[in-house]
Amino acid sequence: MEAWIAITVFAAFFQNVRTALQKYLKDRLTTGGATHVRFFYALPFACLYLLGLHELGGYEYFTPNGEFLIYVVVGGATQILATALLVALFSLRNFAVGTTYSKTETVQAAIFGVVLLGDSLSVPALFAITISMVGIMLISLSGSKITFRDLITGWTGKSALYGLLSGGLFGICAVSYRAASLSLGGDGVIMQAATSIFYVLIFQAISITIYLIVFEKGQFTLVLKNWRIAIWVGVTSMLGSIGWFTAMAMQNAAYVRAVGQIELVFTFLISYFYFKEKTNRNEATGILLIVAGILVLVLS
Repeated sequence: MEAWIAITVFAAFFQNVRTALQKYLKDRLTTGGATHVRFFYALPFACLYLLGLHELGGYEYFTPNGEFLIYVVVGGATQILATALLVALFSLRNFAVGTTYSKTETVQAAIFGVVLLGDSLSVPALFAITISMVGIMLISLSGSKITFRDLITGWTGKSALYGLLSGGLFGICAVSYRAASLSLGGDGVIMQAATSIFYVLIFQAISITIYLIVFEKGQFTLVLKNWRIAIWVGVTSMLGSIGWFTAMAMQNAAYVRAVGQIELVFTFLISYFYFKEKTNRNEATGILLIVAGILVLVLS
């Protein structure tokens, strides 16, 4: 198995754990507060990781350049906006359609990667991404009254537009993070990724802190009061980021996001074995298709 695949699975697992912790905090904080925790508490660990690589690993620090900083801001901002749009989908009646469209992130990342970075996609890889996409759509539609006909005819609906825009922004985010790491030059993939993580988190932590202080007064204080749980969100968020950034510094962002869809499999395994929740036929078929797509991508 290639290293980037194992690193991506590692990232997807810790992203899943982080999401579960954030859901727990959502009962105590607003959406903005719970989102802020992810970046604010991850920043100190990003600093320690960067310092550890330099002091213990012997890696040299990179000097950020203008191109790097542009990609950091673009990636950090699009991730925040994409997350906000995804949260906004919860208030829409046909949430399932929007969520399904947001899962086009992998396809959109592939397009942006080709256009912006000149990345190439093999025919087996395109086939693998398509298989996984069908699996994601089945899971997204499961338990709702939305049909495939609704998906085909609902492109102009508000939820569909929110979903597509969210997926597109996530796609730009993934490609920007890969571009940021590559723009540093050199062969130190691990240090490139660590440097990108550190600067992205600085930008995001400052941005969302300002937002909370101005628009959600009192939330920043609550974020600090809930540090016992929040610090674990920071740890798992940091571990996930290390995986995502390192994998995307090594490989095409679309491939990384495609393998990263295994996160949905982790979600259903936890749901079935821990929460004892039932999985219906559509969900089971969707999981199998996602796994099949990942296997085709890995074996190709």
